[in-house]
Amino acid sequence: MASLLVVEDEPHIASGLRFNLEAEGHDVEVVETGEAALDVVEARGSSLDAIVLDVMLPGIDGFEVAATLRERGHFVPILMLTARGRAQDVLQGFAAGADDYLPKPFDLAILVARVHALLRRRQWHQAGAQADTTPPDRFTFAGRTVDFEAQQIRVGNRVHPLTLMEANLLRYLIEREGRVVSRKSILEDVWNLREDTDTRAIDHFIARLRKYIEDVPSQPRHVLTVRSVGYRFVAEPED
Repeated sequence: MASLLVVEDEPHIASGLRFNLEAEGHDVEVVETGEAALDVVEARGSSLDAIVLDVMLPGIDGFEVAATLRERGHFVPILMLTARGRAQDVLQGFAAGADDYLPKPFDLAILVARVHALLRRRQWHQAGAQADTTPPDRFTFAGRTVDFEAQQIRVGNRVHPLTLMEANLLRYLIEREGRVVSRKSILEDVWNLREDTDTRAIDHFIARLRKYIEDVPSQPRHVLTVRSVGYRFVAEPED
């Protein structure tokens, strides 16, 4: 059984989410506003296993809720519900710190499956943190270790948690080490966005990754910009 928080101000949707998630054996708390969601997370902390978060809320919206939680150091998985599933809305959700998204209207069975996927990743994270052996899904370069299962980067004694989307982007770049990766291919292959989207939105995610892995983020040596095209990952840059 998992402990879930549903943040949804439409009563019929909230009751449907509660019923279906409780039918799966989960403990579900429902709140109607972003302010209430922040209060619940502050009070319950790590006891929460996942959040289902609507974007359109009275008061502060879902984007601000997600961003505030990440800024405060809460990395509970977030499934964000968007009204239209527009590419820009999806990217804004990922930029705020969401781990997955689902456009409205949605099939409840799909939502439950997405929640279970987030819960599995959280279990892997916890298992990896407690294990004495080295998980297989790691990449080490220049004194840095990326643990994709645990969704974190270790640099010396510091550990930087990653959202699912940040981890997926970094994995995509690492798997294509030395090759130029276009912004368009990142949108299509990492986030499955095939609309006419402003690809410069990717720059925001790259800037965040550089804060984690670069000694001097303003002078990157590992995630390089290829002007007018995209980016290139270099594990061991030449001096």
